Amino acid sequence: MENVSKVDFVTSIKARTKQFVLGSIKFYQTLPKTEEGKIIGRQFIRSASSVGANYRAACRSRSRAEFFSKLSIVIEEADETAFWIEILIESKITNSAEAQPLLKEVNEILAIVAKARKTVSSNK
Repeated sequence: MENVSKVDFVTSIKARTKQFVLGSIKFYQTLPKTEEGKIIGRQFIRSASSVGANYRAACRSRSRAEFFSKLSIVIEEADETAFWIEILIESKITNSAEAQPLLKEVNEILAIVAKARKTVSSNK
């Protein structure tokens, strides 16, 4: 996202993380109602929804330190979400084709937010 203003960048990532949460909800609704599907599905939806909520909180940070801290939470939750998607795929609880776009998106969000956090860290 070269030559994009800070405001436009923040706005686009806010929208992207929100769409990721909405897509995660739709995916969650397709999971089988087996005991393992329910347990792992709940873990997945908690971490997935936390990605969007914590990015939004980061945008309201009152200081650089708070912003860095909130971005760290987004990174942690995005990584956890990727883990649960991988578990859902590898355990064959879900179809890989259905989960793959979400896994790709969360990994892209993870890379973007990690780079943003690094930029914040180096500008101290």
